[in-house]
Amino acid sequence: MKYLIVMCAVTLTFAASCSNKESSEKNMDHTPPTAEKIAKNLEKHGDVRIDNYYWLNQKDDAEVIDYLERENDYYEKMTSHTKKLKEDLFEEMKSRIKEDDASVPYYYNGYYYITKFETGKDYPVYTRKKGSLDAEEEVMFNVNEMAKGHSFYDLRGINVSPDNKWVAFGVDTLSRRKYTLHIKNLETGEIMPQSIPLTTSGSTWANDNKTLFYTRKDEQTLRSNQIFRHVRGTDPTNDALIYTEEDETFNTYVYKTKSDKYLVIGSYSTLTSEFRTLDANTPNGTFKVFQPRERGLEYNISHFGDHFYVLTNKDASTNFRLMKTPENKTAKENWVDVIPHRSDVLLEDIDIFKDFLVVSERSNGLNKIRIMSWNNQEDYYLPFDNETYTAYTTQNPEFDTKVLRYGYNSLTTPASVIDFNMETQEKTIRKEVEVLGGKFDKNNYESKRVWATATDGTKVPISMVYRKGIQKDGNNPLLLYGYGSYGATIDPYFSSSRLSLLDRGFIFAIAHVRGGEYLGRQWYEDGKLLKKKNTFTDFIDASKFLISEGYTSKEHLYASGGSAGGLLMGAIVNMAPDIYNGIIASVPFVDVVTTMLDDSIPLTTGEYDEWGNPNELEYYNYMKSYSPYDNVTKQVYPNILVTTGYHDSQVQYWEPAKWVAKLREYNTGDSKIYFHTNMDAGHSGASGRFEALKEVAMDYAFLLDLEDIKE
Repeated sequence: MKYLIVMCAVTLTFAASCSNKESSEKNMDHTPPTAEKIAKNLEKHGDVRIDNYYWLNQKDDAEVIDYLERENDYYEKMTSHTKKLKEDLFEEMKSRIKEDDASVPYYYNGYYYITKFETGKDYPVYTRKKGSLDAEEEVMFNVNEMAKGHSFYDLRGINVSPDNKWVAFGVDTLSRRKYTLHIKNLETGEIMPQSIPLTTSGSTWANDNKTLFYTRKDEQTLRSNQIFRHVRGTDPTNDALIYTEEDETFNTYVYKTKSDKYLVIGSYSTLTSEFRTLDANTPNGTFKVFQPRERGLEYNISHFGDHFYVLTNKDASTNFRLMKTPENKTAKENWVDVIPHRSDVLLEDIDIFKDFLVVSERSNGLNKIRIMSWNNQEDYYLPFDNETYTAYTTQNPEFDTKVLRYGYNSLTTPASVIDFNMETQEKTIRKEVEVLGGKFDKNNYESKRVWATATDGTKVPISMVYRKGIQKDGNNPLLLYGYGSYGATIDPYFSSSRLSLLDRGFIFAIAHVRGGEYLGRQWYEDGKLLKKKNTFTDFIDASKFLISEGYTSKEHLYASGGSAGGLLMGAIVNMAPDIYNGIIASVPFVDVVTTMLDDSIPLTTGEYDEWGNPNELEYYNYMKSYSPYDNVTKQVYPNILVTTGYHDSQVQYWEPAKWVAKLREYNTGDSKIYFHTNMDAGHSGASGRFEALKEVAMDYAFLLDLEDIKE
């Protein structure tokens, strides 16, 4: 193809000839790669599953890499006619983003902290200014310089010591989420020679400015299972092991309370949590259990004054309650109500200030921010006036302030950062993200929330956005997004990239299916374990509703989801392949049974409370009944684009690789099934600010090509 482009540039004489060649190349019948079938019997509970593509699990095997590269080559050849479209989409999306941008400064412990982006650069620059925004800027990290020579680079976990002289940070250059922890001297700029491998990147300083607590991972499973104590300047191999989480279904982490008084070790599984505390002034002391773990008891702790505040499901099986307990009496029998349990309001989080308590709630799917003064003089909610918005508290590290910082955006409104004076109730919009290019006007778009009726009669909410003036005649292309696991809620959010679909006539919608917490904790409970299929049927019923209401039709309906949302995609194409024209599945969790039976794979054991433990027959049978890979059958499948990262530590690349091979084997139609592996990336895709847009352009070009939209 490159040769054709060069030849066409030479002279106009051959223009028609070149055009014909490009046309013929578009229609060329490239043969998709065929994965060798090597039967492997997988037996459990007397049941035998035959996996013909199990051999693809052999990471770094030459034949496996060859197969993945052949799949990438097939994708490139089959989509070569969309190359210019992808390039145009990328440039279009990039052009909307302010390249020389900076975050709103936030103040903490004597410094203003700012994250900046420079024109043409992929990575952030982290800076700070002492005492005043007029002070000289100090560059903490220029990640663009640090990332040179790396195809992937992720710096995170920035943690400044109380005396402002030292900073700990984690770096991952492989996208396996194995972060090497470093310490930098902020006065000299020197990075200390001692580094600590295999961490989560998370760490916290004790109040002595020299003792650092951090979390390490298990080498094989990548479970966060140990807390160590490091003394700055010493050999990390001599670091003291403070805590080991022995339960393979739990992870652990360490942090410091906002009051700076306590170091806290947290342990958590899907359904259970436990904390240990230690005075941050005595880092060599012994951590004390706050409340011993009890299966099903979830709680989080914050410190204020002489009490701990406990957000918990104790005697509140749905939606949680806020309680408090004295510092020296932390067992649950001492907890008393601050905000009692309410069946129709989900308590999601709290922010504690010297004079105010801020509570993040969710009611009927909508975010609420409640302001309560400690002196009981104030108790009110911030006003929000539509049904498709997202509001959340952001960086609020300062304790002694009357200003709450929160974020707001909607499907039609770019993200804003707002400072709100909790005493005077005055708000200041500190920043609204600019959408460049001169073409965006929020008044050209409309958003709404509609409700589909699921098979069992449950009402399922759908948030949607489109350009004003669309007709409900069934001819609109519509992209329906879904996730529906872990209680994670996909709120309606603004995306400047999405404008590239909306401006070409697409409707974008989010199905708030069971398995998330959009409608409260029970919404999550009704979409997990032995009720997991509700997630899939909710999405299908939402799809059918959008068709029946004339928003779209089977010929123009598309669906997308990633990770656990990729499982959702895999399930719906098995269950209702005829109502979608195309599916995008990103890093999809599709080989559910095999993965959940392999406790050596990262994250498996910690997932039992989400999916069930297939070592138990009941869960094995239920899981097998919906696992996308196990339920591929001979039928006509829609067009499908599957993407993954070779270094993914959450959903291993071989799950989508095997799934695609089996889909091709069983598909009785002539639909396009593409598979692309980013050989340099992991679960989150490319690391660069703009490199990630190329992956979005790939997805959008797939959809637009199916709609025969060429530009």
